[in-house]
Amino acid sequence: MTIKQFKDEPLAHYSYALVSDGKMALIDPSRDPLQYYKYAEEQKAKIVAVFETHPHADFVSGHLQIHEQTGATIYISEKVGVDYPHEAFDEGQAVQVGNTTILPLHTPGHSPDSLTFVAKEESKTVLFTGDTLFIGNVGRPDLRESAGNMKAKRVELAKAMYHTMRTKFNDLPDHALVYPAHGAGSLCGKNMSDAATSTLGEERRDNWAFKDQSEEEFVEEILKDQPFIPSYFGFNVDLNRKGAANVQKSKWGVDLKLNVEETDKDIVIVDVRDEAEFKKSHLPNSINIMARGDADKFETWLGAIVEPEEAFYLAVESVDKIEAIMDRVVKIGYEKQMKGIFTLSNELPKSSDELELSDFREHPSNYTIVDIRNKSEVEAGKIFEDAIAIPLNELRDRAGEIPTGKPVVVHCAGGYRSAAGSSILENKFNNEKIYDLSDAIKEFN
Repeated sequence: MTIKQFKDEPLAHYSYALVSDGKMALIDPSRDPLQYYKYAEEQKAKIVAVFETHPHADFVSGHLQIHEQTGATIYISEKVGVDYPHEAFDEGQAVQVGNTTILPLHTPGHSPDSLTFVAKEESKTVLFTGDTLFIGNVGRPDLRESAGNMKAKRVELAKAMYHTMRTKFNDLPDHALVYPAHGAGSLCGKNMSDAATSTLGEERRDNWAFKDQSEEEFVEEILKDQPFIPSYFGFNVDLNRKGAANVQKSKWGVDLKLNVEETDKDIVIVDVRDEAEFKKSHLPNSINIMARGDADKFETWLGAIVEPEEAFYLAVESVDKIEAIMDRVVKIGYEKQMKGIFTLSNELPKSSDELELSDFREHPSNYTIVDIRNKSEVEAGKIFEDAIAIPLNELRDRAGEIPTGKPVVVHCAGGYRSAAGSSILENKFNNEKIYDLSDAIKEFN
């Protein structure tokens, strides 16, 4: 059994290819399957199976396209309630992939329908734990209250996770390798390790969720300080239950225009350029969600700021950027709501105000300061005592809470989010000065 781990850096998502005796299985694949097809060619292997641990919230899976293009069988719990072609696969069953035996364990907690896949070949045991067991933590239990076939309250799922950690891994060896669906940086859990893999023995020793504790203590710990939930999470759960359309056809079905200098003013524009270029010139009703590289969490903030099914345009720096940015949009299934993608004219009507930093340092009370960090960040400590705290993902809806009469300074923790936040407020307040503190926030931390 040979295993290859694929990482989608912006979403901190891990997917896997398992190869045995010329047969390949994929576990929790990303939406675009071409990377897996290339690996299958390199290994001279046939893709025969796709295993889904659960209907994912933070990305769109390519399982249905892989089935349609390769004939691979999709294995998923009957509890998920899907209509696309699949094999119901639940605890007590087993399937062979080459010389490897794969068995599902029902491991509820992150979702009520979560599976962990146990792969065995000779003396080797591998666990594909999905969003149940992470390295150093476990999956959050608060994402299935309003999405999916099986809905469950967060306390109910937290208790289910407690019993999963107490009972489901007991008969597995310490040397079993643990391969999760996410790593540090994912919003599907908190406080995950930077490590990409571990062993069950190491997790039993180091992971708080395996410690001897009461159900009440466990529930309290797992529910506190969880990250915010982006708007698109429930949308992705339901899309994954239905099965997404062919990704290549979807992303190239979006209209393209060049050198645009005006567009429909009622539809939001997501401008992905660097903040310096955006502030020089941009179109009205633009939001600056930067996508300069994998370190920018573009997918997360697109799906947190723009609502599922809300129409939007996408503005890019040049035609060279189009394919890469569309690859990121389709990862969360937002291509169908796009009205178009375009490059920008050199003649654009708007620019952003530039903060005179020395005046802000000396007279901060002359400004209304808006802190757009997440709730848990603010609770850990305010940077400016009188700042109005509104998380970025809520800013479009709550901008009316910000008083007028003073210039507004927007800040986050490092500068990336404040570019988006200040652009949102520019659209809301036509008669106020809106400033982005950007990375100068580091002077005040």
